[in-house]
Amino acid sequence: MTRPLVIIGPTASGKTKLGLDIAQKVDAEIISADAMAVYKEMSVGTAKPSEEEQALVKHHLIDVVSVTEEFELSTFQQLVNEALADIVSRNKTPIMVGGTGLYVRCVVDDLEIPPADPKVRDELDRNFETPELWEKLVAADKAAADKIEPNNRRRILRALEVIEISGRPFSSFGPGMDVYQETKYCQVGLEIDRDLMDERIEQRFWKQVEDGFIEEVRALAAYELSVTASKALGYAELAQHIAGELTVEEAIEQATIRTRRFARRQQRWFRRDPRIKWFDPTDPELVDKVYEYWGGEP
Repeated sequence: MTRPLVIIGPTASGKTKLGLDIAQKVDAEIISADAMAVYKEMSVGTAKPSEEEQALVKHHLIDVVSVTEEFELSTFQQLVNEALADIVSRNKTPIMVGGTGLYVRCVVDDLEIPPADPKVRDELDRNFETPELWEKLVAADKAAADKIEPNNRRRILRALEVIEISGRPFSSFGPGMDVYQETKYCQVGLEIDRDLMDERIEQRFWKQVEDGFIEEVRALAAYELSVTASKALGYAELAQHIAGELTVEEAIEQATIRTRRFARRQQRWFRRDPRIKWFDPTDPELVDKVYEYWGGEP
C-alpha cells in the first residue's frame, strides 16, 4: 500500500468502524480529521473513538488541546504532516478518517493556508457594506473577485482579510477550492441513504445521553469555550436543557435537526470532489471492497 488512505463521509455514516476494520487488516495507524475530536474535554458528544477502539489501533490528532484553546487549520495541517512522517518512519500505513471537509482537503491537496486575523476581519465587517467590500476586492485582486459572488459577504471578507494581513493577492494562495488536482492520497467515501443517516443521528444522540453526554456538558460549564469548541453539535442544546429551558426530548430534537443539516452540508462538500470513490456502508463486503480498491490504485 503505497498511497495513504482517506475515509470520508457525513456524520453517522460508519467512518470510524470502517477505519478500524481496515487499519487492523493492514497494521495501520489512524489520523483523525475531525474538528471536534481534538478537544480533550469533549468525548461523548463528539463520538470520539472509545478508549477500547484507540487501544486496538493507535490514533493521532485526538485530545490535542483544551476546549479553551482555538485550533487553527494551519495547526492541524502541521500536526498531520508530523504524524504522517512518524507513522511512515515506523513502517506503518497511515489512514486518515474524518468528516471535516476543510481538514481533509488541506492535507489531501497540501494547501497553502492563508493567514487569519479575526480583528482585521471584524474591522472590515463593522465598517463596510457588502457592495463597498466587493469594490475593494475587485480593485485589490480581480482574479479572486472573479471567483466570488458579489453578494457573498463571508468570502469577500475572508479574501480582503488575507490581502491585508499578507500583502499578497488572495488568488495567489493556490488554484482555489474548485480545482481538484492529482493527489498521492486514495480517497474513499461512505454514501449512506439519507433516511438511514437521519435515523442513526437521532439514535446516536440518545445513546450519547445514556453514556453521559449531559454530565459532560455540565462539566464544560467550568470552561470558557473557544469559538470552534462552542460550535460542537448537541452541546448548546443540552446546555439549554440543563438550564431548564428545554426538556431532554426537545434538546435532542433540536440537536438532531441541526446535525442532519450539517450532515447534508458534508455530503454536498465531498460530492464535489471527483477523486472520491463511493461505497455503501451497509454492504457486508464493504471492508474487502475498499481494501481491494485501495490496493488496486496505481
